[in-house]
Amino acid sequence: MHDVVIRNGLVFDGTGAPGREADVAIDGERVVAVAAPGGADAIGPGRREVDARGKIVTPGFVDMHTHYDAQASWDPYLTPSVWHGCTTVIMGNCGVGFAPAAPDKHDYLIGLMEGVEDIPGSAMHEGIRWGWESFPEFLDVLDAQPRVLDVGTQVPHCPVRAYVMGERGNEVDASPEEVAAMARIVEDGLRAGALGFSTSRTSLHKTIDGELVPGTHAAVAELMEIGRAMRRAGHGVFQNVIEHTDAPKAFGYMRELAALGVRVVFNLNQTDWAPELWRECLRQLDACAADGLDVWAQAAGRSIGVLMGWELTAHPFATHPTFVELARGPRAELLAALRRPEVRARILAEAPGDAGPFGNFIMRAFSKMYPQGDAIDYEPTADDSVAARAKRLGKPPLEVAYDALCARDGKALMYFPLFNYAYGDLSMTRELHLHPRIKMGLSDAGAHCGAICDGGMPTFMLPHWTRDRRRGDRLPLPLVVQRQTRDTAWFYGLRDRGVLAPGYRADVNVIDYDHLAFADPEVAYDLPAGGRRLVQRARGYDLTLCRGVAIVEGGEPTGALPGRLVRGPQAGPAGAA
Repeated sequence: MHDVVIRNGLVFDGTGAPGREADVAIDGERVVAVAAPGGADAIGPGRREVDARGKIVTPGFVDMHTHYDAQASWDPYLTPSVWHGCTTVIMGNCGVGFAPAAPDKHDYLIGLMEGVEDIPGSAMHEGIRWGWESFPEFLDVLDAQPRVLDVGTQVPHCPVRAYVMGERGNEVDASPEEVAAMARIVEDGLRAGALGFSTSRTSLHKTIDGELVPGTHAAVAELMEIGRAMRRAGHGVFQNVIEHTDAPKAFGYMRELAALGVRVVFNLNQTDWAPELWRECLRQLDACAADGLDVWAQAAGRSIGVLMGWELTAHPFATHPTFVELARGPRAELLAALRRPEVRARILAEAPGDAGPFGNFIMRAFSKMYPQGDAIDYEPTADDSVAARAKRLGKPPLEVAYDALCARDGKALMYFPLFNYAYGDLSMTRELHLHPRIKMGLSDAGAHCGAICDGGMPTFMLPHWTRDRRRGDRLPLPLVVQRQTRDTAWFYGLRDRGVLAPGYRADVNVIDYDHLAFADPEVAYDLPAGGRRLVQRARGYDLTLCRGVAIVEGGEPTGALPGRLVRGPQAGPAGAA
């Protein structure tokens, strides 16, 4: 008698093989059999029988780019990832996090996270339960907390620099002694169970005070010493956020790191300022592969897009004096005031404040703003933009944007595809996901609470790319499953999961594929201290198992908390290929 048997589903096992009708048997935390129904190897009864007829069955999704570093200390359910079929998430990305943490640097580290990842500082001040100083102590605290799914983490460069150098860490080069101290921290963190190290070298990442984060301009010698520490530890991915418009130059030091025997992955995005630069990155990746160097990129499943709304961080009126004044008051009063004609006229007549080149671009690029209706469109056409609508109506774009935001009682949203949409569609993204050196990532789940709602990207991948896309070629369903199960798990050395086969972890999704869809993004105030965030739920997840335990049924968490901290690489089943 098996613990669980999932019967009659169309199984996509995570290897890229075509789907096949099969039953899946689970005992404890492991898959013990996958076999055709009624055949010679037919699976016997289970204590729990799940009828998956008409559904697809996949491994649980492994999201390798999240920012739950704060949320993991207060939210055992790790929403939104649990709503979207994830059974393992990896955090500590982009060089920001909370360990190591000197007792007098808690506020500083919160300011770093708030500035880079747009997580409300008030929520982190109230929600984080500090109980560590060193990185191994941080892992011990995580390990002691129950949670719904598995969490792995990386050693982030910013807190390492802050711990060794104080607030000088974002201003000066480290001394040889300081570099050696940082390398020891990284090595100790990896030996304690971290899955990698992360750093940020982009000018887009700044503290809440507008300063570049520690390590942005760290000397290459510092990175090499950390790479040698990773080599001594014997495992780990070097996750690197590069300057998007200067990406090819980063291959110099990334090749040096890979020559040490370190796996390197960088964030690859297309910008409107250098729309063809990604092609040179692919050429460089191919050259690294030809030279036997372990250099990779990760790419999002769609445009990295900002959502604009009156209650959110970015919109065309965010720096208009009247809006700034109104935003200091209660939300309900703000939305009511914005719909009054005299307030509308005053705001439209005002000159906006200066938000800097990047901020000004976001608030005035009307050709990239797409008002949303009943269902969000992640691949909109140019005719749907504010600029195109304004031209058809013979109105100023600013008026069209204002009226669009006032729809739905002031809760309407506009979608602004910031990166990976320079061609006006997702053709570039499709090409990336067919490249052998590109991994699936950059969902940023848990972060960018007031602007980006991409934590549901694992759900987006299936219906959009394999079923619903109308503006170009689709992607094969077996490939899309593989890219966010086996490929992401094994990239970080987690070879015990990501595949539905005997001996592997019983992390499983049963999905009503024909009806898999998103709910609309919405603004919630459910973080500690009433902190704001964008959330987006999904429809179609009939059942999600983590370690053989049902964590989601009918789209809702069951309350079970079988997840654990993942400490270091995990070996695959004996005899597995």
